[in-house]
Amino acid sequence: MGLFDQLANQVLGGGEGQASLLQLAQKLMQEEGGLQGLMVQLQQAGLGEQVSSWLGNGANLPVSPEQIRDAIGGDTLAQLAGQVGLSTEAAGQGIADYLPQLVDRLSPSGVLQGDDPLRQQGMAILDGLFGGNR
Repeated sequence: MGLFDQLANQVLGGGEGQASLLQLAQKLMQEEGGLQGLMVQLQQAGLGEQVSSWLGNGANLPVSPEQIRDAIGGDTLAQLAGQVGLSTEAAGQGIADYLPQLVDRLSPSGVLQGDDPLRQQGMAILDGLFGGNR
């Protein structure tokens, strides 16, 4: 089991929902230009304080499913959720619940960098897990 899988299991727990949320995360990152692109989009949608807290050393500020839907776009979220077999509500809730923790753990130095080996490994694992389902 790779490091990203271990982190995802710690954050998401096991089970059927985990696979759908991991698949949703991969599709969302592809759609938005990777994790950094998603963070930029969230910041531009007024969630800069939350994103900064996820990258920083303090407590992670929460984000609501509605804020996620508004930042990503309701149609985009619905389309991606449908592709992985989740309702739009479940997708928004899952992203709101788990994205702050994943970003926090994928940025141990407080910064997501383009050459971050952990992020690259995580995306490679996601590609391997779900590459055949695209």
